[in-house]
Amino acid sequence: MAYKGTIGILTGGGDVPGLNPAIRAVTIRAMREGYRVVGVRRGWAGLVDLIPDREADNSNNFLELSEDIVNPAARTGGTFLHSSRTRPSHLPATNVPLHLRSSYTAELNDVTAAVLDNIEFLGLDFLIPIGGDDTLSYGYRLHKEGVKVVAIPKTMDNDVPGTDYCIGFGTCVTRTIELSHTLRTSAGSHERFLVIEVFGRYAGYSALLPTMAGAADRCVIPEVDFDIDQLAELLIYDRNRRSSRYSVVLISEGAKIRGDASMSYMGTEKDQYGHAKLGGIGARVGAALKHLSPKYNKGKRINVVNQRLGYLVRCGAPDALDCIVPMAFGNLALDLILEGVSGQLINIHDGIYGSTDLECINAPHKVLDVDRFYNKDRLRPSYLSFDNVPLFVMTAD
Repeated sequence: MAYKGTIGILTGGGDVPGLNPAIRAVTIRAMREGYRVVGVRRGWAGLVDLIPDREADNSNNFLELSEDIVNPAARTGGTFLHSSRTRPSHLPATNVPLHLRSSYTAELNDVTAAVLDNIEFLGLDFLIPIGGDDTLSYGYRLHKEGVKVVAIPKTMDNDVPGTDYCIGFGTCVTRTIELSHTLRTSAGSHERFLVIEVFGRYAGYSALLPTMAGAADRCVIPEVDFDIDQLAELLIYDRNRRSSRYSVVLISEGAKIRGDASMSYMGTEKDQYGHAKLGGIGARVGAALKHLSPKYNKGKRINVVNQRLGYLVRCGAPDALDCIVPMAFGNLALDLILEGVSGQLINIHDGIYGSTDLECINAPHKVLDVDRFYNKDRLRPSYLSFDNVPLFVMTAD
């Protein structure tokens, strides 16, 4: 069969619900337009580890996609192409594949030349990386090297610059609301504080939106360092107003107690993008609230139900929004490819689908407009006019 061209697609970084629907959308539309689609396995790792030899076994690095493969996969969460946090421009010596070790001998290696050779070996006319700002920053590097790149944003944190919405965020909000309401029964039964740690390294979208929707009484976000005494006093106020005698706070994993020098980490090891694994701020806040509670509760201590949601909001099937948006994003990517346009990030802006220059990925992290959407004195969302605002209230501006 004669093809118009070959499109490569990959998923990088953390898994989110909605990746498989995006892969399906790209594949179905591309094949119907006369293109061949190659799925690159394990994010950028597939293009690093691939051996450019027709006799080599590269089944762990790429596969040709078909409707029979992508249709059933799209009904599931995660990514059937698998993922990694490989960064080809900063590849540690231990991650350099055997066939490249004679050429790359430094502690940290830029193997982009090998990646470009492998893109040529696969005959990729266009490349569609799906990922967060880390994954897409290397996509921009390849664009500058002459590769035709059309990028699709995904991340639970919803913090990719240039777009109001990232694949995975809808399911994250949906699950956070569901799990917060589920956990209330234990908090209410024992008249405790419910402290829930949620995603959000630099941006507080995944804490603020569920709180705005009624999942919690208060939320603390990475954009604003918070006073732990203030939080304790507010939660006791909330608890005493409720007949079941409990109150709920959502805590972004990147939030900092006022006076902290850094975020709370689970260890010191960093990935190839320089990030240590976040976690622990919820447990710290829970312990502090328990200790401080007698000060604001007439000398009586209040115990804590503490839960870190983590992979509970990342795993499993996508919600409706994370089936619909990836479908649209995949088709938008094909619209651009059919027009011969590359170097673009598929996006939603002011609630409208479109695209923007991929260079936006180098902008500072997208964060909340605190003055507009967050009440620092009350540690909760600001409920302003909702007239003429987009679906998820906050935009990329």
